[in-house]
Amino acid sequence: MSEHHKETTSSLNAKAEAWSGRFNEPVAELVKRYTASVDFDQRLAVFDIQGSVAHAQMLAAQKIISNDDLIAIEQGLAEVKQDIAAGTFEWLLDLEDVHLNIEKALTDKIGDAGKRLHTGRSRNDQVATDIRLYLRAVCDDAIAGIKKLQTSLLDLAAQHAHTIMPGFTHLQVAQPVTFGHHLLAYYEMLKRDASRFSDCRKRINQLPLGAAALAGTSYPIDREMVAKLLDFDGVCENSLDAVSDRDFAIEFTAASALLMTHLSRFSEELILWCSPRFAFIEIADRFCTGSSIMPQKKNPDVPELVRGKTGRVNGHLVALLTLMKGQPLAYNKDNQEDKEPLFDTADTLLVTLEIYADMMRGITVNKDNMRQAAFEGYATATDLADYLVKKGMPFRDAHEVVALAVRHAVDQKCDLSELSLEQLRTFSDTITEDIFAVLTLDGSVASRNHIGGTAPEQVLKAIARARQALNG
Repeated sequence: MSEHHKETTSSLNAKAEAWSGRFNEPVAELVKRYTASVDFDQRLAVFDIQGSVAHAQMLAAQKIISNDDLIAIEQGLAEVKQDIAAGTFEWLLDLEDVHLNIEKALTDKIGDAGKRLHTGRSRNDQVATDIRLYLRAVCDDAIAGIKKLQTSLLDLAAQHAHTIMPGFTHLQVAQPVTFGHHLLAYYEMLKRDASRFSDCRKRINQLPLGAAALAGTSYPIDREMVAKLLDFDGVCENSLDAVSDRDFAIEFTAASALLMTHLSRFSEELILWCSPRFAFIEIADRFCTGSSIMPQKKNPDVPELVRGKTGRVNGHLVALLTLMKGQPLAYNKDNQEDKEPLFDTADTLLVTLEIYADMMRGITVNKDNMRQAAFEGYATATDLADYLVKKGMPFRDAHEVVALAVRHAVDQKCDLSELSLEQLRTFSDTITEDIFAVLTLDGSVASRNHIGGTAPEQVLKAIARARQALNG
């Protein structure tokens, strides 16, 4: 190492912070701990290095730094990246965040060339770029995770396109549906979720680098070149907005909260269905735990935790909205608080998708219990009303006739299908022998034979369309 290199490195070590020449006393230890983010933002390291390499290549192309400096920076950052991957990189609290830690390590390795890397940029546009690179990758992982879960749902739905269960409104038996049709409702929710992450990714994928601290830079930079190198679709058009915008983070968290809400609803149903009072399904043992005191218990821990973690993600959304609501332009230190809720949202979302896809493959369905439950609550009453309407009776009159028939069946403690033809005809003489085909569960679901309906034929067609869309 040259004497000049030693001197400059020693100077940087002594100052520690990139701004210390302005101050007459060091930052208090408590303040260092309070303001530091390196404990959690170090996960941005690979993206920080990716952005720095592109920035350096642009600086060299624009003759702002030399090619020798570029080569040294690229080699030095490659070594830093290896150190981080190997777990040998020393993260220093004194250097506050991931950006200064990497810059310090780079300068220790290559000297003055490392100090030139920050030319034409600020940590404000640097961190905004890193977060966008990170979230872009998370969006891709989320979309892939959604597709895996959708595939698991389709596989289970295909097995149960003909399996009849009660459909509910107000958690009361309403009409018979197929279990496959019920599962496809969650497929549709997830399809919208995937679309939201895809749309969110488009707004994430704009480059803020080049906005510098807030006003741009006087160096002759080429932002479009950096955008191309980093696969961004374009550049943020206003420097003030570029460094202060966190819409993309809020939008990502909102999409995550909505997806988690969908899975929370599904979890609630799984929890009910595996209860002995329903006994519709059994969840594989690997997703459940027992009780420390009650040896018979098998608790659906995974869906319960999904339900609980949804509240956490929803809370992160509110936290980010609250974080931004009072900030003037441009960047403020408040924005450091965006990372922990954002990172926790991403972690929670991705692991939930992964475990849910596996859990769907570990569900056993009790077809007999589902079918028997569909007999409860007079689920084919609407079919009787539709039958009367098709015979020429106004719907409101038919509704009243069926209500009277249901009341009689309740008194007799039997299902509508168990009433005799003579009993049914006391409510309307338009009823004939063909009514019993209408009042069966299979006849009821088969009659909903249109796109979006619960008929097994339509369920199988919907599954085929969905598979084609996922594989297309």
